[in-house]
Amino acid sequence: MITEDLIKEAQNKWGSGIVRIGSLKENKSECIQYTTSFLNEMYDFKNNNVLFKPTKASAQQFRPTFEMALSYFLGGDDSYCSEDDGFAMKPWVEVKFENSGFIIENDRAIAMGNYFFKDLSNNEVKVEFTFGYKLMNDKLVIDLHHSSLPFSL
Repeated sequence: MITEDLIKEAQNKWGSGIVRIGSLKENKSECIQYTTSFLNEMYDFKNNNVLFKPTKASAQQFRPTFEMALSYFLGGDDSYCSEDDGFAMKPWVEVKFENSGFIIENDRAIAMGNYFFKDLSNNEVKVEFTFGYKLMNDKLVIDLHHSSLPFSL
């Protein structure tokens, strides 16, 4: 059964993974290898498309496949979409989740709130999120990921 603690553990692992990706940006092959492993471990791309709406995506808003998510996080010359500049390559030095609430139903859960990304200059970016999780083989995987910057006029 899913618990709030299990969700928070998955969120911490996700945040640490984003930080790790950026820390490897000078070693392209290791970075690609780690990011591939990260996506396969944290998301359910192996079994299905994932409902993935990344924060900084407008030309191609939705990225349901593994290849599209990899492109979003890493960017580069062979990116899926020209707007992909490598979100995880900032690099970020800290990711902190603040949950607004949870919906938990046996082997499915949704968490919503804000997460904060801190860069090397100690600047922090607030992002709104909704993550959907499912329990598979006693671990959580993400099958819904929606992120957006807070509304402003």
